[in-house]
Amino acid sequence: SVADRLVCKNSSFHVRRGEIVGFAGLMGAGRTELARSVFGRSYGNFKSGQILINGREVTLRSVPQAIDAGLAYVTEDRKSLGLNLLDDIKTTTVSADLKKITNGLVVDKDEEFRVAEEYRKSLRTKTPSVNEGVAKLSGGNQQKVVLAKWMFTDPELLILDEPTRGIDVGAKYEIYGIIQKLADQGKGVIVISSELPELLGLSDRIYTIFEGAITGEVTREDANQESLMKLMTASRKSA
Repeated sequence: SVADRLVCKNSSFHVRRGEIVGFAGLMGAGRTELARSVFGRSYGNFKSGQILINGREVTLRSVPQAIDAGLAYVTEDRKSLGLNLLDDIKTTTVSADLKKITNGLVVDKDEEFRVAEEYRKSLRTKTPSVNEGVAKLSGGNQQKVVLAKWMFTDPELLILDEPTRGIDVGAKYEIYGIIQKLADQGKGVIVISSELPELLGLSDRIYTIFEGAITGEVTREDANQESLMKLMTASRKSA
């Protein structure tokens, strides 16, 4: 809550392994707030609720706790929150899980380069070198670096907030392919998007959110723009 105003309320959802779940809602509906509260980065104070992973209740009050529990969150604002624009690609790629490539207190630079190069190739990031600064990359390639950063943590659940915002059409389809591949690998994926065609094309199920509450759950087979818009603009009672 923020100043005693409930930002997220009466919201229950689940994500299965290998499933892509969409969050649909208008601007200010509470999609990002709900996702960030799960990731331990709430906009206000935690009041009540449970988070279960593989049937076991976990307490996630901070980002490090969420990462250790197998969660990853790709922010909607990659330039301010997803990336440090002063860093290069290789530094960014390993930044969410440095302990994997650290010997004592020293980063293994060879391993850092190897990991970054592996993700550069697998995600087809267009850059002359992983030594390149992330600020020099296009929007689509910056987003691939952010995805690589979180994929390196080997999460069980990835939350992707507006994953194709501000990138060109070609890069969008590459990002869609990466998301589908993650699901094929058994990862659970949540996609928050303002673009209904994007959610309809990617998602196995879609939750609709209005004023901080989930108002509906629609399967891929039953989902269309009209039904989603109706749920996105109505309270649970009227829906």
